[in-house]
Amino acid sequence: MKQYNFKINGNEYNVTINSVDGNVADVTVVASYKVELGNGMAPVSVQAAPVQQTAQAPVQTAPAAAPAPAPAPAPQAAPAAAPAPAATGAGKAVTAPLPGNIVGISVKVGDTVKAGQQVAVLEAMKMENTIESPVAGTVTAIHVNVGDSVPADAPIVTIG
Repeated sequence: MKQYNFKINGNEYNVTINSVDGNVADVTVVASYKVELGNGMAPVSVQAAPVQQTAQAPVQTAPAAAPAPAPAPAPQAAPAAAPAPAATGAGKAVTAPLPGNIVGISVKVGDTVKAGQQVAVLEAMKMENTIESPVAGTVTAIHVNVGDSVPADAPIVTIG
């Protein structure tokens, strides 16, 4: 078994290649998948169902196509108009309820928000999820940009 670390769209994955039979590799990311490899070991297809499911399987399955011993694709750049996230902020962190991609940020640092007010939109499994502030206060930090891929419980904004 060989182990590799891949960074895909800003997320790091520890990948183990369990076996290779012809052009089909059995790899383990969060679950075990059969990956068909083309010329140069680039992934051609991935079986639809995992071979061996683990307790953490509900996390992103899209990166399973990349765990072949080939260079990982470069992360997509955020749109040029996106502001740089603030580094720190005091207060309560508003976190992602599930893994997904940030498709909208509704506030900026210094904005006053009410409890229940939308602060961001997270796309997960092709559905847009409104992320609301659990408390009233002032936005002290924004930790993401539009286009960022975030894991569950990642801080999105901080309300002070």
